[in-house]
Amino acid sequence: MEFRLRELRQKKQLSQIRLAIDLCIPQNSISRFENGVRKPDYDTLIQIADYFNVSIDYLVGRSDNPSIVEQKSTYNNKRKNPTSHYNSSWDSCP
Repeated sequence: MEFRLRELRQKKQLSQIRLAIDLCIPQNSISRFENGVRKPDYDTLIQIADYFNVSIDYLVGRSDNPSIVEQKSTYNNKRKNPTSHYNSSWDSCP
């Protein structure tokens, strides 16, 4: 997978130093991320994706679509009380 940090940074005409200052992380970390020497942690991935307004999937090369897509929950709660099908009486407990 291709980490797209360098591509995004250069597209915005930012130096590694400017990006490091904006993200409050060391410049050498930016360099290591871009050169594949080090991978950013989860929080840093979120921070970088938010900074460039792209999805994490796009940032790490899992998608060619930079748009952030919010998915609706697939959970369908048809019951007003999801526990109503359980016997709520303590009398049946040993």
